[in-house]
Amino acid sequence: AVVVLFILMAVFAPWISPHDPLATSWGAIRKPPSDLYLLGTDEIGRDVLSRVIWGARASLLAGVIPVIIAVVLSVPLGLLSGVAGGWLDGLIMRINDAMLSIPFLIVAIALAAFLGPGLVNAMIAIGIAALPTFVRLVRGTVLVIKTEEYVEAAQALGCSRPRVALRHILPNTLPPLFVQVSITVAAAIIAEASLSFLGLGQHPPAPSWGSMLNAAQRYHSQAPWMALYPGLMIFAIVMAHNVLGDGLRDALDPRHQS
Repeated sequence: AVVVLFILMAVFAPWISPHDPLATSWGAIRKPPSDLYLLGTDEIGRDVLSRVIWGARASLLAGVIPVIIAVVLSVPLGLLSGVAGGWLDGLIMRINDAMLSIPFLIVAIALAAFLGPGLVNAMIAIGIAALPTFVRLVRGTVLVIKTEEYVEAAQALGCSRPRVALRHILPNTLPPLFVQVSITVAAAIIAEASLSFLGLGQHPPAPSWGSMLNAAQRYHSQAPWMALYPGLMIFAIVMAHNVLGDGLRDALDPRHQS
């Protein structure tokens, strides 16, 4: 329900935001929450509520698009590695292990710095940084599935290796993949907020929760609401996606079904 609420907030942002998120007012600088500005205003008089609502678009895009990039690239690699085996499997996994040895956020920051600031480049960087986790997950699932009796039966009936991989193995890798997708979306949202905080994400003055936190760090004592509400939004959407991932795991794992 929380995830759906954030999606609706992002989709209908132009209609539900009470003010223009980019409009400044020198007479309303760092105003506390009031009837006119429900969540207060920022350092140049912009409505915090409107910027929080519009910031949901950047965060959800940066959560979904990088995961799509990672899945599209990782599923063929993981499937090929698990099915082919041999030297090809070894080559793919050694490269994958090298990428996994570097923390996810460090890889994202390095790639974003190399590509340059901007939301699109940040999403590409996050997608590439998330790639190794999906490759290892798909490969591990394939190695388990290809020893099942129905796969051996398909091979005994004369099905080609590509047909076995695409028709019998690939569909059964989807349940754990869905769970990992939900968890990785949460990690990608945190990564986007971190990149925007560092100036490598959404270009100002476009609203982003991370850049809002960056601007608010200088006004903690005078205007604590500037940091409070973007931080709560990040906390809520990340927690919701993590709980959603747990729920998907319980729903899709036969061991958790009565």
